[in-house]
Amino acid sequence: MTLQNEPINREQKKEKYCRFKKTGIKYIDYKNPDFLLAFVNEQGKLLPRRITGTSLKYQRKVAQAVKRARHLAFLPYVTDSLK
Repeated sequence: MTLQNEPINREQKKEKYCRFKKTGIKYIDYKNPDFLLAFVNEQGKLLPRRITGTSLKYQRKVAQAVKRARHLAFLPYVTDSLK
């Protein structure tokens, strides 16, 4: 028998992990805009580490790769709807 007034566990969080450490990726290719779109929101802004789960070392590399891709026009700087 379960109680009717049991609180709902709202703090079940999905475990975050760094996809680069898990898969062993050493170099983030700035010439692959499809991969970099996973780290950019609809407006073209970089997603923070707390959302993507990326470690600090690789977040810096992702930021540098996105900046390079923007400079070479693989990714837009600003957009209304990217995805």
